[in-house]
Amino acid sequence: MSEHPRSGSVADVVDILTIDHREMEELLGRIQHTPEPDQRRELTDTLIAEVMRHAVAEEMHVYPVMEKYVPNGTEEVQHDKQEHDEIVQVMKRLEDADTSDPVFMDHVRKLDGLLRHHASDEEGDQFPKLRSHIPGEQLVDMGRKVETAKQVAPTRPHPSAPHSELFHKTIGPGVGMIDRLRDKLSGRTTG
Repeated sequence: MSEHPRSGSVADVVDILTIDHREMEELLGRIQHTPEPDQRRELTDTLIAEVMRHAVAEEMHVYPVMEKYVPNGTEEVQHDKQEHDEIVQVMKRLEDADTSDPVFMDHVRKLDGLLRHHASDEEGDQFPKLRSHIPGEQLVDMGRKVETAKQVAPTRPHPSAPHSELFHKTIGPGVGMIDRLRDKLSGRTTG
């Protein structure tokens, strides 16, 4: 488990997911400022893998807790899952796009806006609610579960896959294993 960047205490799920957001934003910036198509593809593939791991881990371990303990948690989770679906759709278009085609950068800008909006909602509203309604030890435990889930999560967008805890816990690891095998065989960069 990593240490909290500010206090030296053990990182909790909020710290881990917030760091993920910063890493995604950094990758998006690099993609947008890289003129070389092959490097854009590598950075984009890494970004897609990171976003998928992050989203699946949230759906497995954060959303069920939000639904149970956070006021209006069920509504917030439904909203987040809709945003995840839109993000997955854009990532699928990016995965299939030619990085030298101008439409590629249109997709990148769309994804940038969606991810920044989603991160802003989480960091400005949901994460403070998690911290105020969930004991610190449980947040640390959730962080461990999120880190473990990211290790087996899919690395590619699957637009027809459900955004459900049950799917991710039962079928997701198999999908993730196939994705990682495809990544290795194709030489795809995933971070």
